[in-house]
Amino acid sequence: MKKFAATIAVSALAATGVEAEERRQRVAPPAVYETAPGLGVFTDDVLFGEVWERKELLPRDRSLVTVATLVATGKSAQTGSHVRRALDNGVKPEEIGELITHLAFYTGWPNAMSAVTETKKAFEERGIGPVSTSAADRIQLEAAAEAARAATVDANVAPTAPALADLTNRVLFGDLWQRPDLSARDRSLITMTALIAIGQPEQLPFHANRAMDNGLSPSEATEVVTHVAFYAGWPRAMSAVPVLKTVLDTRASAERTPVAATEIRVTRAGDGKANAPEQYFTGAVETSGFYKSDAPARIGGATVSFSKGARTAWHTHPLGQTLFIISGTGLVQKEGGPVETFHAGDVVWIPPQVKHWHGASRHEAMSHFAVAEALDGSAVTWMEKVSDEDYLKAARID
Repeated sequence: MKKFAATIAVSALAATGVEAEERRQRVAPPAVYETAPGLGVFTDDVLFGEVWERKELLPRDRSLVTVATLVATGKSAQTGSHVRRALDNGVKPEEIGELITHLAFYTGWPNAMSAVTETKKAFEERGIGPVSTSAADRIQLEAAAEAARAATVDANVAPTAPALADLTNRVLFGDLWQRPDLSARDRSLITMTALIAIGQPEQLPFHANRAMDNGLSPSEATEVVTHVAFYAGWPRAMSAVPVLKTVLDTRASAERTPVAATEIRVTRAGDGKANAPEQYFTGAVETSGFYKSDAPARIGGATVSFSKGARTAWHTHPLGQTLFIISGTGLVQKEGGPVETFHAGDVVWIPPQVKHWHGASRHEAMSHFAVAEALDGSAVTWMEKVSDEDYLKAARID
């Protein structure tokens, strides 16, 4: 009988221990278990029991990603608890304040203002006083990359919204991105997070590349997508995956420098001669001598020979294009601009993102050597063909 009683007592103690362990592991509010018990289980076992424990991102980074997602999506009711968690994970109050400031530009002032209210409550609970701006030296952005970015803004934004272009170059990148209150890596981390969270994957290539240039590893970048899925939803994360894959594949390809990359290479005249694709050209056009540089360079080119009246379709180049005229007479025109005539020996420069076409004159064939740099693996964006009517109107000047 005593043995039986002892067994019952041990079993009771064991049961109590299990219940205590369950209580200790519960993270969701009590109402969740009473209303949506499945949500409670996934919250405890998967989100906090598994995802938050993954080593691909440090707890500090996960807190930055989580708070950024909540600010970006306007989930102010949840912001306070994750601000407290972020402080526990080593994020400084100044960094949280700067995160909110940064995301005002990327997800709107109303979201930022709502986040300030909840963050202030969390700070007051911890006895954190007024936050001041860092007196450290401003962050210096990479000059060549900034020049290319500013040129793209000037070409694409300034003609339609000049004030927006000015503010983008002068305030967003000329001021905000240079503030020392957040590291360049952390700014890129929260910007990537916000773009995924609000469903803007078309903006992701530039900022994902910028993030990895600023020190975020590829595994950390992919883990951001995984983490955001729980806080902004699976559809937003799934939409970001193919975009990020393209970025990672392009970067990986650029990093695989072949042994022969240290050797001088000569592309012979006429190598790879072929007819140009009909969907991008009108008339008889031949291409040859294609070449592409090895990373870190990103320049490439080819010789293109146009028969009389032949021309390209409308197109743009992300980093611009240079044409070295080998022979003949040709025409070039940007959208809405005048037609320019060029001859053998001339050099033509087309700025980044300027929509244009070029080709031979009506009376004489033309050949040029075209050179362009690739951005995110792409050197050209093709558009509609130049109609016969528009070409003849342009060609009357020659």
